[in-house]
Amino acid sequence: MVLIQENISLKEFTSMRLGGPAKYFCSCSSVEDLKEALRTARSKNLPVHILGGGSNTIFSDNGFNGFVVKINLKGISFYETGNDVLARVQAGEGWDPFVRLTVEKGFAGIECLSGIPGMVGATPIQNVGAYGQEVKDAIESVTVLERETLKETELKNEECGFSYRTSRFKTHDSGKYIVIEVKFRLTKNGRPAFHYPEVRKIVETSVNLSSLADGKESLEAVRNVVLSLRKKKSMVIDPNDPNTRSVGSFFLNPIVDDAMLTQIIAVWKKSGGGTPVPTFPFEDKTKVSAAWLIEKSGFKKGYTVNGVGISGNHTLALVNYNGTTKALLELAEEIRNGVEKMFNLHLELEANVIS
Repeated sequence: MVLIQENISLKEFTSMRLGGPAKYFCSCSSVEDLKEALRTARSKNLPVHILGGGSNTIFSDNGFNGFVVKINLKGISFYETGNDVLARVQAGEGWDPFVRLTVEKGFAGIECLSGIPGMVGATPIQNVGAYGQEVKDAIESVTVLERETLKETELKNEECGFSYRTSRFKTHDSGKYIVIEVKFRLTKNGRPAFHYPEVRKIVETSVNLSSLADGKESLEAVRNVVLSLRKKKSMVIDPNDPNTRSVGSFFLNPIVDDAMLTQIIAVWKKSGGGTPVPTFPFEDKTKVSAAWLIEKSGFKKGYTVNGVGISGNHTLALVNYNGTTKALLELAEEIRNGVEKMFNLHLELEANVIS
């Protein structure tokens, strides 16, 4: 039987270290445990929150008046198929340890996603991405448990509704499924991704790209560059770095059409700005740097108020120094209002706020 606990502090289970107690809490190491927990919550008529690594989750100061179910499913297996490898990974496996393992084996496809905290099961929900890669490009399928029927279903990549930092699990099917396993298709002895300019520039200055062989050595080189970049921005969890008490990027980079981009550029020029607006092409639109928008709206790195603040190393990260969820959300709203006042653009949260 699954062990059900009462009044368990939730801040210990999140990277932000914020939040009150859960009325009920359990950790599930098997799908049967998970089904039992859902049946118990249903019998008590309580809301359920599924918790992975807590690296993108912020709980209310009052906690969660329901059932928090922590996913602790473990297991990784690899199967060769032609030039590719299929990796079946249980949802409770740590994401970065899995990435490290694939790099050590010379399997390419997710090396630029090194250093991202959290669990494997959360990656398809958010469609995590960084430094020129998105997890959707490596996902073969996602196995889910439907909360209502307790039926297990395997969804192919094209059935997951992946888009920029989102999926069907976060939009129209939010709350319907629980991810229990993810299958990845990786390339044996593969070549790493050098698409992102910041990564490519560092690799080019330290290593002759043309001399890099495919496989483990080149994958490790890229992984090390990515980890170094993330550490400089306090984006790798480190108990000795107070700036890592965050959820990483708190806001999404807005994707705008040509009319909105023209408006942003005009506002920036009118304010006296002489440097170009940092943008990135995205399908038929343009992605604008949220960090840049925040900084140009008057919010600087290191800004603190009421025990929370903007990281001293990365504008997109809001940090809990010794504050509360209420103070954090007030700061987030202050920033959003500032950007909207300056650029007439509303920033969307990337963080998952649970009340």
